[in-house]
Amino acid sequence: MRRLCLILLSLGLGACSSPNPYVAASAPIPPAPPQAAHTFDASAYPAPVRDYGAYRNWAWRNGQLPTGTAWADSAQIAEAVSGALDQRGLRPLHDNRPADLFVSADVRLEKRLKQVQDDYGYGYGGYNRYGNGYGMYNSVPIVRTYEVQVVVVRVNLFDARTGQPVWSASAETGSQGSLSERADALRQAVQKAMTAYPPS
Repeated sequence: MRRLCLILLSLGLGACSSPNPYVAASAPIPPAPPQAAHTFDASAYPAPVRDYGAYRNWAWRNGQLPTGTAWADSAQIAEAVSGALDQRGLRPLHDNRPADLFVSADVRLEKRLKQVQDDYGYGYGGYNRYGNGYGMYNSVPIVRTYEVQVVVVRVNLFDARTGQPVWSASAETGSQGSLSERADALRQAVQKAMTAYPPS
């Protein structure tokens, strides 16, 4: 056993002293192409701050009013969006001048799950057959889950010069009620979506 250990030790030391057959070698890094010296890398710099005050007027994107739905027609959606933009200092363009912003809006019905918890609280006191009894009790809350249909309004603003999206927001409202209640709910939803414009 001792001889075997000595033989293995001498073989291991002999292997360590032999030269390494692997040589570190690599190809040199190729030089940068000449056009790379003149190319502007926009990702190396932060995006410039957008001046939302420069936007004064707007027009519908592609010259089309928002598409209507069974819940609200195209004219109602256009009137609600126009009123919300007007309150933020953006005026609709009525002549042939170029617009500052293009606006698009859409309304769609979506389903949401809503939970309601009924909690009946706790009580104290009581009576038993042996005389006065005291105690406390608590009820288990009842949680009901049901599906509601909501109307989601999305407003998108695009820079008219570059075509890039400038701002977008959405809000939702209930889908129940008469026609006048729906019109009011639509206006409130658009106002809610536009509350964050212009971003600070």
